[in-house]
Amino acid sequence: MQHQKVLVLDFGGQYNMLIARRIRDLGVYCDLRADMTAEEIAAYAPIGIVLTGGPNSVYEKNAPHVAKTVFSLGIPVLGICYGAQLIAHTLGGEVGHAAQGEYGKCEFCFVEDSPLSEGVPRESCCWMSHTDRILSLPEGFSVLAKTQSCPVAAFGNAGKGIYGVQFHPEVAHTEYGEAILKNFLYGVCKASGDWTMKNFAAEQISRLKEKLGGKKVLLAMSGGVDSAVAATLVHRAVGRDLTCVFVDHGLHRKGEPEEVMRVFRDGLGMNLIKADAGELFLRSLAGVTDPEEKRKVIGRRFIEVFEKEAKKIGKVDYLVQGTIYPDVIESGKGKSAVIKSHHNVGGLPDVVDFKEIVEPLRDLFKDEVRNVGTELGLPENIVWRQPCPGPALAIRIMGEVTEEKLATLRDADFIFREEIAKAGLAREIWQYFAVITDSKTVGVQGDFRTYENVIALRAITSVDAMTADWARIPYEVLERVSTRITNEVKHANRVVYDITSKPPATIEWE
Repeated sequence: MQHQKVLVLDFGGQYNMLIARRIRDLGVYCDLRADMTAEEIAAYAPIGIVLTGGPNSVYEKNAPHVAKTVFSLGIPVLGICYGAQLIAHTLGGEVGHAAQGEYGKCEFCFVEDSPLSEGVPRESCCWMSHTDRILSLPEGFSVLAKTQSCPVAAFGNAGKGIYGVQFHPEVAHTEYGEAILKNFLYGVCKASGDWTMKNFAAEQISRLKEKLGGKKVLLAMSGGVDSAVAATLVHRAVGRDLTCVFVDHGLHRKGEPEEVMRVFRDGLGMNLIKADAGELFLRSLAGVTDPEEKRKVIGRRFIEVFEKEAKKIGKVDYLVQGTIYPDVIESGKGKSAVIKSHHNVGGLPDVVDFKEIVEPLRDLFKDEVRNVGTELGLPENIVWRQPCPGPALAIRIMGEVTEEKLATLRDADFIFREEIAKAGLAREIWQYFAVITDSKTVGVQGDFRTYENVIALRAITSVDAMTADWARIPYEVLERVSTRITNEVKHANRVVYDITSKPPATIEWE
């Protein structure tokens, strides 16, 4: 089935991936691209084009632009922030530096009815982030909305199907932003809403069956949601022709190896091999304290273990990877040709004899992957599993990784995740985990003086993990977590909470 497509042209704004996600959420497939010519756009044949925000001024010499002929293709266009200014500038209007910028929440008012304002109150709140503004509109365009300090908050030409909004409809702070985007997609572009994860799963299984049927297929199973959903799709298509290898490096969170085997081998009947290598990894990490060196050691050992298992299987036709859409577009402003090579399984293509890599999830955002997992009937605790870096707990242990530290961190992290779930916060917080710091402090437990590890808790809210804010977890929840950790976990006598945003910090500690 050929889906309707919207093309999102990326000019480098901070919310651009969010624009694409919002469009997908509204049931319309879209791609985030950059540097496309009018001819390439016409060949792509989208039902609509969205021009995103960006950090530049349209009148600057090296600012990114779009060919004027794009606006003559007969394809509806919506410009957002920089994209709106770009429409005005390209078609003969004037854009200049505003005497007063607008940042954050603003009241705006529609002053003229249009397809964008259908079903939207005349006055509402929007989110602004601009210092330039449109000073005059191209011929044939009219002002649709304004704010107190921005005389052109939205404009359009209904005959051409071209619209611009100075504000950001994609962010939650714009009160009726989703309705405005929906009006553009369904009222202007005439979208049918054919992009659903139920459709995707059925179509992808059919394609995989046709492509991989009767062939030997190999997948490195990490237990994370991406590899889990990719494996399930391929298993539905080819059954026992798929072999999954789960490398148990001994650095997983509490109960994860057992859960992976229970769900996928015992429950779904996958041909899943577990390679027990915990002792090897622990020996290799002895004395290693530098986080980058930890990653390198773990990466090398992982490849060695996987290669050993792959040789037992012999030549395979296809290697499956759980690459997702943000991995495809993460390098270089939405240029989808720039791909992060084999991000899930590092150097595996060099050690596995195979014909081709298959990436069944490469068109999906993370939330879409989770939705596919739900459609496939995977357990909620797999679909909504907390993200974990490839080196797992090794980089949540400051300093040397030891068996004692691993046991302490597993228990502390499990308690933290369990209490967050009990409090009903699991879906509200983007990521949350525990860390063992490289500090020990004096404590008193019972009648004894102790000198044990400091456990740090980290919880963040985010949209895309590029920026993040620390989560405002209720004090009573933090109190329960702290009390349980200091009472139930060996070698932990103090709990602290990380209240640093990204930037300046990163999400992980190492």
